[in-house]
Amino acid sequence: MQLGKDSLYANPLGEIAAFNFDDKVAEVFPDMIRRSVPGYSAIISAIGLLAGRFASADSVCYDLGCSLGAATIAMRREISAKNCRIVAVDNSPAMVGRFRESLRPDAGVAVDVQCADIRDVPILNASVVVLNFTLQFIPPADRAGLLANIYQGLLPGGILILSEKLAFDDARQQALQTDMHHLFKKAQGYSELEVSQKRAALENVLIPETFAVHRQRLTAVGFSSAEIWFQYFNFASIIALK
Repeated sequence: MQLGKDSLYANPLGEIAAFNFDDKVAEVFPDMIRRSVPGYSAIISAIGLLAGRFASADSVCYDLGCSLGAATIAMRREISAKNCRIVAVDNSPAMVGRFRESLRPDAGVAVDVQCADIRDVPILNASVVVLNFTLQFIPPADRAGLLANIYQGLLPGGILILSEKLAFDDARQQALQTDMHHLFKKAQGYSELEVSQKRAALENVLIPETFAVHRQRLTAVGFSSAEIWFQYFNFASIIALK
């Protein structure tokens, strides 16, 4: 897969369009997410390990909002359960097309890559479901329904791995965590202009919530436990158990 450096917001833009996972983003996505999401590589690695631990024989693992398939590839590497397969779904044709091109058909666990809205995908016979920085792009009114669908489709003892950008109730914490995230991005080589324009593009597209809201919603749809296992500034990953 040909990878590029993210410079999409390096020059002043007269009008900043809402962020969209189009061809331009797909072309630079690995570089963009590595430099924008603190701890991303550690989360991806751990998703693989967790899938290896929870994937059961004759079940399905889902990567919902798979983008270029980093989590799917990590799961594929670690899953040893017999007759287990992975369903990877994204609604971006650009992402799905590039992922399909890069996917090796002979590398172990079978992978079915689908271009679809994850809200319309039936979750069936699942032992592992991954929402890796995906729920934050779903309208808040639709989030409970999506999680309920996931819960119903999970086998007893199944796991949901939910990674999200967090918001904070305390105004000082919110300001601090936001500032530290911006400092992180500048340390990765992004300019003040890039940080500012990217933030404007994501406004009203990526809508973060507090961990308390996430936990309440997860338990309301039936999950018996939901805890943060990883956090780096305002980015966190949650394990929810059925």
